[in-house]
Amino acid sequence: MSEAAAKKAPSWEDLTEALRHCTRCALYQKATQVVCGEGSHKSPVIFVGEQPGDQEDLAGRPFVGPAGQVFDEVMASISWPRDEIYLTNAVKHFKFWLKGERRIHQTPAPEEVECCRYWLRQEWRLLKPRLTVALGGTAVLALTGKKQTLGSLRGQILTLGDRAPFIATYHPSYILRQPSEEGRQKAYQAMQQDLIMARDFLAAS
Repeated sequence: MSEAAAKKAPSWEDLTEALRHCTRCALYQKATQVVCGEGSHKSPVIFVGEQPGDQEDLAGRPFVGPAGQVFDEVMASISWPRDEIYLTNAVKHFKFWLKGERRIHQTPAPEEVECCRYWLRQEWRLLKPRLTVALGGTAVLALTGKKQTLGSLRGQILTLGDRAPFIATYHPSYILRQPSEEGRQKAYQAMQQDLIMARDFLAAS
């Protein structure tokens, strides 16, 4: 399906098929495959991460690697089943550099994020969520169009113009990157608090 047809977002199946043929930026050339969002198409919330990692690129599913395990753990800790939400990434192809045979994650460039905002808008249009949760700075950039620090955004309900409210929190990989156990616990609890706020907002709205 062409991008012109995808603008109408007639169905999830059509959108998935269009994504599989995406060449909007050069990332598709080295990635194994596109990684589409997954989850409930009736979800009142869309979670937006950064991009697929190595394991996600191979599996073709979002959040199945180490960061995904942390995400699942945080969600389980607040009794929020993953099958009740819709989970996607700001960028749909894995960006990496090679270190020997290892593929090392690279943060997507702003122009790559901008290219992929097209697809994120189609997902948002189909889902019509009541709340958007940004996991990390790249997701914030994709949603707002500008770089912002998470410290200035966390702990509050924000708005995306005329779109549904949104909440910004850490990406689960941020927890894994903390050099100390104390730092990991602090980041974990902060993300936990943000997701409790998101869950309670939906329950009250």
